[in-house]
Amino acid sequence: MPRRVSNPPNPWASTHVEWLEEPPAARLEVYEEEARSIVARNDSPDVPFTWSVNPYRGCQHACAYCYARSGHQHLGFGAGTDFDTKVVVKTNAAELLRARLASRAWKRAWIAFSGVTDCYQPLEASYGVTRACLEVCREFRQPVGVITKSALVRRDADLLAAIGRVAEVHAHVSIPFADPLGARRIEPGASAPHARFETIRALVDAGVPTGVAVAPLIPGLNDSQVPEILERAREAGATSAFLILLRLAGEVRPVFEERLRAAFPERADKVLSALADMRAGSDFGARMRGTGARWQAARDLFELQCRRLGLRTTSDMALDTLGPDRAPAPRQGELFG
Repeated sequence: MPRRVSNPPNPWASTHVEWLEEPPAARLEVYEEEARSIVARNDSPDVPFTWSVNPYRGCQHACAYCYARSGHQHLGFGAGTDFDTKVVVKTNAAELLRARLASRAWKRAWIAFSGVTDCYQPLEASYGVTRACLEVCREFRQPVGVITKSALVRRDADLLAAIGRVAEVHAHVSIPFADPLGARRIEPGASAPHARFETIRALVDAGVPTGVAVAPLIPGLNDSQVPEILERAREAGATSAFLILLRLAGEVRPVFEERLRAAFPERADKVLSALADMRAGSDFGARMRGTGARWQAARDLFELQCRRLGLRTTSDMALDTLGPDRAPAPRQGELFG
């Protein structure tokens, strides 16, 4: 069971405060645990990686749509504000990763950071668990993929570039909103959009191949912003992009709907109706990927803009920039909220 820390470190008192922006208003509770394992296996054909490392449970970014909220209930916490404010740190992650990579059973497949919650959420500035894990990956010449909403990843640009000199590495910065107001209302603890575009530039300048993730697409809320997101990402140096449709499963739906109605009361019903249309149909697999004319139009616009800008997409990217053996279907999968 995770142990609550009575006086946890303050990430905003660290030397990395310039990447963290302002602290959230909610009171944070930090729990530390000695995890039993750190490399998780994914068996879903809809997710672009087999193996992932998640140094944290819960996420200060507080994205209303995050699919991982439901999993927080397994710890005895809630899927709502508990997910945003009760964060578990796996303090022994690097040691566990070292043991796994040193094992003869390990086949040196790609590892994604992270498959669930953001590995560069603010607590990483104090704990450095993700950086410690990446140091292990460099030592073992381990191929790595990173996806994050946080400008804090710039701290590790040099380390990711160093991994790239001995193994394959790729980063994606998730930017669902070009509009800072919409971003702040729906993902209040994440870095502002302008900081994420600057992060793409910083990673590219350091020599790290970097793409943009338009994830998730929320019809009626951010679909009109897709061309601007792609344009600004390309200007910052991004070379690839992918698109994922919002999926609201289990306890995530009431959290998202409550936030949506509070932030955009005049648009909420239209957003939920459009999302239902995009996931209509009798075939489960099709519903998970998205269906209908509106979804197809959004996909076509995305693909057209990517071709115009010279951005590789999941239809033409080399699989080694996404995962070990397959490309993803366009849906909100385990690329976290």
